[in-house]
Order: sequence, then C-alpha cells, then structure tokens
Amino acid sequence: MAIKEDIEDGNDGAHQEMREPLVGKNLADEEDGSREQYSSKESVWMVYLSTAVAVCGSFEFGCCAGYSSPTQDAITDDLSLSLAEYSVFGSILTFGAMIGAITSGPIADFIGRKGAMRVSTAFCVAGWLSIYFAKGALALDIGRLATGYGMGVFSYVVPVFIAEIAPKNLRGALTTINQLMICSGVSVFYIIGTVVTWRALALTGLIPCAILLLGLFLIPESPRWLAKMGREKQFETALKTLRGKDTDISHEAAEIKDYIETLERLPKAKLLDLFQRRYLRSVIIGVGLMFFQQFGGINGVCFYVSNIFESAGFSATIGTITYAIIQVVVTALNTTVIDKGGRRPLLLVSASGLVTACAITAISFYLKANELALKSVPILAVTGILLYIGSFSAGMGAVPWVVMSEIFPINIKGVAGSLATLMNWFGAWTISYTYNFLMSWSSYGTFILYAAINALGIFFVAKVVPETKGRTLEQIQAAINA
Repeated sequence: MAIKEDIEDGNDGAHQEMREPLVGKNLADEEDGSREQYSSKESVWMVYLSTAVAVCGSFEFGCCAGYSSPTQDAITDDLSLSLAEYSVFGSILTFGAMIGAITSGPIADFIGRKGAMRVSTAFCVAGWLSIYFAKGALALDIGRLATGYGMGVFSYVVPVFIAEIAPKNLRGALTTINQLMICSGVSVFYIIGTVVTWRALALTGLIPCAILLLGLFLIPESPRWLAKMGREKQFETALKTLRGKDTDISHEAAEIKDYIETLERLPKAKLLDLFQRRYLRSVIIGVGLMFFQQFGGINGVCFYVSNIFESAGFSATIGTITYAIIQVVVTALNTTVIDKGGRRPLLLVSASGLVTACAITAISFYLKANELALKSVPILAVTGILLYIGSFSAGMGAVPWVVMSEIFPINIKGVAGSLATLMNWFGAWTISYTYNFLMSWSSYGTFILYAAINALGIFFVAKVVPETKGRTLEQIQAAINA
C-alpha cells in the first residue's frame, strides 16, 4: 500500500482495509525499513514460517478456483449434467465467496486470524468431501458452495494476517506472495487435472488444508489482533516470538497500541457516507476498477479454459499446462515491477492486451463457425487465450486491489472496501454463470463482448484513475479531488 499508516497496525477495521489478494510495497515502508532492519536470522524465521503457513490458504484458494476447468467434461459425462447444471456448479463458487468475504471480517475479529483460517479450512474440507462423494448435482453444488465460502474467507484473512505479523521492511515482499500462491494453486490444479480423475482432484484439494491446519499449531496469533482484544501478555509474547527473543519490541508495541486507540476513536462510516462529494470519485475509481477487472471475462476464461481449447480444436492438455505456466511466471514478474512502473501504465498495457487477446480469440471462433481457414483456428485460439492470461496477470489481476487499498481515506476505507469487494465477487459470479450460455449463443460474439468491455476499461483508466505510486494519502486525495 502507498499509505503505511493504513496497514501498519491492526485495528477494529483491519479486515475491511485489507480485502485484496495483493498489497504492494511502498516508499514509506521502504524508508522505515531502512531504519528498522531485522538482521539476525532468528528475528525473521518465525515471520517466514508464519507466512508460509498462511499462504497455504492462498494456495487452497487457487485450487478451488482452478477445479472446474479441467473437470467439466468428466463431471458432465459421469453425472449426466446439463449445461445449465454445470454452469450453476461452476459459478456457485463465487456466490459462496461473496458470503465468505462479507462474513470473514466479523469472524476474524471475534475468534482471531488463526481461528478464521481454521473455519475457512473446515468449510473447504467439507466441500471437497461433498464433491468427492457426489452422485448428482445437489451434492456437487453444496460442496462447491462450501469451498467458495472458504475461498472468500481466505481472500481476506491471509493478506491481513501477513500484513499484521510482518516487520515494515518485509511487509511488501511478503504480502505479494499471497497473489502468487493463488495463481500457483490455479495452475497446479489445471496441470494435475489433466492426469487424474475429477474425484481424485477433489481429494488433492485436501492436502493444503491439512498442511495449514498442522502449521497453525506452530505459529503465533496476530499481535495486532491480540492487542485489539486487550490480551496484553499474549500480545507481547506473540510480538517477541515474531521479532526474536533478543529484539527490543517496546517501540513497536507502543506504536501498535497508540494506533489502535486512535482508530477506535474515529467515527464509523456508513454506506450513505460514500456518496458525499468528497468521497464519490474515490468510490467510482475503486468500484469501477473491480467492475472492469471481472466483467472483462476473466472468470469465464479461468473456469473453462480447457473447454475453450477443445472447442477451438487445440489440445486441452497442452493448452492448459501452458496457460498455467504463463499465469505464474507473469504474476511473479509483476510483483517486481508494480512499484517501479506505476499503476496506470500497468493497467493501460494490461487492458490493451486484453482487448487484443479477445479480438484474436473472437476471430478464431468466427473462422471456425464459418468454416474459413480452419487450420488457423487452433493457433489463433491458443494465442488469444495465452495473451489474455498474460495480459490479465500483468496488471488487471492485481493492480485494481492495490489501487483500491490506496485511494480510500482511512475513515471510509472499511465500508468502501467492502462495496468494491462485493462488486468484485458479484462480477465473478455473473461472468462464471453466464459464460457457457454466451458461448452457446455465439462463441465469437462472447469474446467481442469481452473485448468491448475491456476497451471501455482503457478509457476508464485513462480518464478517471490517477497514478498513486509513491504518493501519500493527502497527495492522492488532492489528485482525486482536483
């Protein structure tokens, strides 16, 4: 984030401030980090271990999202599902995630960050088992809904936990691992799904759950949450465990307590407050970016990529594996340039690539539908889809979350972040549910529609979204309200 004070310490609205899967490192954090280095290995190994455990939840998130693509044909054949029934199965995941995202904050505030991760894991385990034993559509949908709920909770609690345990000089680098692990989970399930049955793939989803449950016994609770709950002794013990037994934590502990007290004195913002003139543009930017991120078609492509390759006459196995590799590589590279290249350039380049990719894919399906240049169809389709995921991973996937975390003033960050997150999951559900119906209507028309939406996204970014890289909260607000 660009505003270090927004996430520096835990607070009553921490979950509302950190609902994004990627939080960028900022200049202020880097400056503070230069003054606050934790040089000994002892002082950071528990932070690394805690992060490694937490991102098992991110990996599980990716597994849940990636399950439907390689299994569509097998599930529909084995259980004799109609197109509508499988569309419900594929899309109900995002409906569950909406519920999970909305309820995750109160759960994590009530039982702690580790407790929320345990609840999320329990839902995922129950969901995978329901899918594994399913004999019809109902059990499949219940299982998918449960894994979606767990996914929604993970989408909040993992980045919050990491941000709350990490020292300032490591926070940016560690929080980016969350998005990378989500992409890795999707990609691993894409690849494994090409060689195992759909029931075996469901059981595979239990592995990160088991690792996470065991790992939670080895790591401390978030010191910020403990301080907020008034558990003084446990707070100091947890902070000491994370910083090293020989580290003086008195200054950091005092900062955390002071910040929590300050935030608790702030008035609670309400939904109607967002429509005040001074906040309206910030809300338009945050919600608008989430709209274009999702309605540009990402969940249709992500959930059904194998079927897209098959429809175009290309090997689903080769295409899916290539897709998976590109997604991870580009996402990893993106985490290294987001604070160097700036937010707007990445968004503009990414959205332009999405328009081009959708156009290429539309052309391939048009040629197939009209039996023209049929030899060119597979290569055009695979080029378009791979360019699509590469472009999305380069900007539109992560940057909207980063910008959202930076543009809202702290007093409305919670409710505004919730509204933007709700838009994100609503868009994810809408696209994943309507994708198969749109493809039945017109395969090339579907991608022309996505291209048009992404083109509008370019215009939106160019005209409305300010550059937030390296700016303070006051500078960002001045630019927005100029």
